[in-house]
Amino acid sequence: MASNRYYDSGEQRAARVRDLFDTIASRYDLINDLQSFGLHRHWKRRLLQLAEARPGQRALDLCCGTGDVTRALAQRGVETVGLDFSQPMLAVANARTKARSLGAAIQFLRGDAQQIPFPDNRFDLVTISYGLRNLADWQLGLREMQRVTRPGGRILVLDFGKPDNAIWRGIYFAYLRRFVPILGRIFCGDADTHGYILESLLHYAAQKGVAAKMEELGLTRVRVVNLTGGIMSINYGEKPL
Repeated sequence: MASNRYYDSGEQRAARVRDLFDTIASRYDLINDLQSFGLHRHWKRRLLQLAEARPGQRALDLCCGTGDVTRALAQRGVETVGLDFSQPMLAVANARTKARSLGAAIQFLRGDAQQIPFPDNRFDLVTISYGLRNLADWQLGLREMQRVTRPGGRILVLDFGKPDNAIWRGIYFAYLRRFVPILGRIFCGDADTHGYILESLLHYAAQKGVAAKMEELGLTRVRVVNLTGGIMSINYGEKPL
């Protein structure tokens, strides 16, 4: 099982997670493909379907990593900003973006999703994939997402979930506990690389907690879309007019 070294405190955890992503940036997508059997691409496509991005809109993709969701939004004609705290991740994102023809402007920025460097009511669409769970304070991150979303805009959170079915949850947690650390050891020489996911999930409110916080923040049309039996989920909400 992965160690608890990412859970000394919220700030220490965030710093260590950042160091982890800095280390694995060049192999991040490969590891995601291996550990999810390629399903993470399907889950992100579902996120994009729910986002209903339209040409001329503005989008912010938080914890953008190597920029796959950011680029997909731009390809739909959306003016898009990808924000991440890992400079090596952003370097990969920029390199891959330069090699492609996109339908709208795209910009990558280094920054903290808990202190988004944009004014209130800026974006029509704010997304975050596999990042909310890693913040020192996920509730603060969600409040920031709500702040920068314009009235009528949409907020979507894709992340690991906690299945309601106890048997499926047990199988899923056993997979995260036993198999995923092996990938970290093979490809990064460190079992904690991606093996930290189970620990992070155990400390995370998951889909039901995020939905409750969205409602507390006053978002409307709040819903949870469970994927693959709830091992992944998308939280959706809209900022009222």
